[in-house]
Amino acid sequence: MTTDQDLTIDGQPATAMFAAKGIDVTPSKDQGVIKVVKRQGLDGERPMIGDRVVVHYTGKLLTGKTFDSSRDRREPFCFNVGKGQVLKAWDIAVLSMQRGEVCTFLCKPEYAYGSAGNPNKIPPNSSVVFEMELLKFEGEVLTDDSGIIRRIKVKGDGYTNPNDGASVEVHLEGKCDGRLFDCRDVSFVVGEAEDKGVPFGVDRAMDKMQKGECCLLYLKPKYGFGNKGKPEYKIGPDKDIIYEVTLKDFQRAKESWEMDLLEKLNLAVGVKHKGNQYFKAGLYYQAVIQYQRIVSWLEMECGSGLDQHKKIQTFILTSHLNLALCFLRIKEFSQAVEHCNKAIELDENNEKALYRRGEARLLRNEFSLAMEDFQLVLQVNPSNRAARAHISICQSKIKEHHEQDKKTYANMFQKFAERDAKVSKLTIHPTTIPTKCTTI
Repeated sequence: MTTDQDLTIDGQPATAMFAAKGIDVTPSKDQGVIKVVKRQGLDGERPMIGDRVVVHYTGKLLTGKTFDSSRDRREPFCFNVGKGQVLKAWDIAVLSMQRGEVCTFLCKPEYAYGSAGNPNKIPPNSSVVFEMELLKFEGEVLTDDSGIIRRIKVKGDGYTNPNDGASVEVHLEGKCDGRLFDCRDVSFVVGEAEDKGVPFGVDRAMDKMQKGECCLLYLKPKYGFGNKGKPEYKIGPDKDIIYEVTLKDFQRAKESWEMDLLEKLNLAVGVKHKGNQYFKAGLYYQAVIQYQRIVSWLEMECGSGLDQHKKIQTFILTSHLNLALCFLRIKEFSQAVEHCNKAIELDENNEKALYRRGEARLLRNEFSLAMEDFQLVLQVNPSNRAARAHISICQSKIKEHHEQDKKTYANMFQKFAERDAKVSKLTIHPTTIPTKCTTI
């Protein structure tokens, strides 16, 4: 039979040490997770909900037996804190720590492995002890290019989030270089935040937030005020900004499956108009959101008659063409080609789709494919002078590429020849090796 006194920490029984020095860090103060600091952290900052944290840990039973250790594996453990990805005790424990801090935590069963335990490692209803070191932490990355990073100060309620088209009420506080430049309550439609002077990055973070959530959004210029800055806020070009955002309330927009076809077609008219407005203003990312909404609504619809079917196809075709043009403008050429291909599936002789695909391929240095597209454009419209000019450009690029290949191969073969010559000089042929005559 084992007792709590089997595990000692710093020369004294674990339970006595936690009773004497421990701090209850559970929100409900029910002694579920007791903390003892072994080494103070490096600064006063602590992780926030959703942060990506890196820890070393060792887990022990109250018998003193180690059941798991990242140090033994020589590999730190990473997770997003406060998201339910790990034991409840871990989420509570790590949120109480500072960078570089080393702590020991006594965790009750309901905060650890519960009544089931862990087969072959942890008996049912076992309290456990974790020694943890918080190595580092960083905000949750919301975009592939790390342009939006979120840190949650206050967790929201519920399980739903605003979607594109949702109406939201938020409180905003914007800072740049430590200076507060924006502080207000504002309502906007998700996907149309630009209309209220709200940065694109705040708009794009909405679908990750819950009602009541307060978070910090660290925005790169692409998601802030870009290379133009915001003169009215005295913010220059290409500046990183930080927004503290509180989602006070929201009303979700209807999903595609909640609308009938007539409602979708009626909404598509206004959404297309909004997309066109954004495009003309050079707000290509915002325009993309609008055109993508139309595609998501109508791409699986057929309609009940020829006229309705034709109307649906026109909306989808126009949206793909507009999306291709937007992606050309923001230099995402693979996406441009993808939307041109979808437009061509609907209309194989569409002049705009062929021409824009040719442009995208040319900019991807796919000169032969681009030239084929421009030639197809001329078959559809022989008077398209822009396509003819681009064919000349493709021919020049292909010739230039071939000349460069010739030079590359010539230099390569020259180097091979020089190397072979050197090797030949260093090689001693058998016929030149002196031999000593011997007799038997």
